[in-house]
Amino acid sequence: MTFPTTVVFDVGNVLLDWNPRHLYRKLFDDPAAMEMFLAEVCTPAWNCELDRGRPFAEAVADLVARFPDFADAIRAYDARWSEMIAGEIEGTVALLERLAERGVPLYALTNLSDEKYESLYERHAFFRRFAGVLVSGRVKMVKPDPAIYRLLLESCELRAEQCLFIDDSAANVDGARRVGLSALQFESPAQIERVLVELRLL
Repeated sequence: MTFPTTVVFDVGNVLLDWNPRHLYRKLFDDPAAMEMFLAEVCTPAWNCELDRGRPFAEAVADLVARFPDFADAIRAYDARWSEMIAGEIEGTVALLERLAERGVPLYALTNLSDEKYESLYERHAFFRRFAGVLVSGRVKMVKPDPAIYRLLLESCELRAEQCLFIDDSAANVDGARRVGLSALQFESPAQIERVLVELRLL
């Protein structure tokens, strides 16, 4: 059996606890109203447009024009975006550090607006552990599009069979597998640690 030698991490909800609700619980007194807002105004599909590189200013202005009653809450999606991150998922970051200390090559593939990446890079030291980071907003494509995994492999000079990809999304894991990567859906740091030990990466 050939074991992977390189680990590729997703960032949101693998290394960072990202959820719009961390912000919007501060802005909505009624949880049902908050859920309606996130389902019908600042939707997952709209957020995906941002991840694909649509400018925040343009996307926010468009929604404010369509939903003027929610103007302040929509603008907060950009102005207070950092408050959607509760912090690092410490157990996963600790595993990343252990992998780095063992000399395992580490990369990141994240669905994220390029506008927000630099501030995250400055705030979280673990980004310095990656030999390469592919940000969806920079390349105008998002997971689970097979093209973004292929771009990661090509740009970082990796072979699919040497990589283990870790992501919280089942769709993104399936996308990676279609391109030939070993892939694991993140559930907890303890689960990831067990697999890394089984694969002799730790």
